[in-house]
Amino acid sequence: MKNLFKIITFSFVMLLGMGTMSAQTLKQNQYSPEVIAKKNTEKLNEALNLSGDQQRAVYRALVVKESNYSKDVNGKDVKSPAVAAAKQKHDEVFEISMKKALTDEQYKKWQSMKEQ
Repeated sequence: MKNLFKIITFSFVMLLGMGTMSAQTLKQNQYSPEVIAKKNTEKLNEALNLSGDQQRAVYRALVVKESNYSKDVNGKDVKSPAVAAAKQKHDEVFEISMKKALTDEQYKKWQSMKEQ
């Protein structure tokens, strides 16, 4: 009876351990708006030397942009008037958010980076 209890307990512990290990190995979706925004924020931080508040504002603006793009623009015909209008609207909102978040010098540098 003791051996049976030990075997059941050992099996239970092993099952719990395997569940924990598989949960840790799950990868985050590389195409989610948050992941894309985080990567772009890191690049902009290196190029523009952003403060903590600016990083948060830029990250939020990028998440909103990526979310809207994935919903209204990505995978659709960009030449379509409705999609082009949605893209332009989202780009304008993003530009306004970036202008608010960055200093004038950083904004000019970001504009030149964007054109390249």
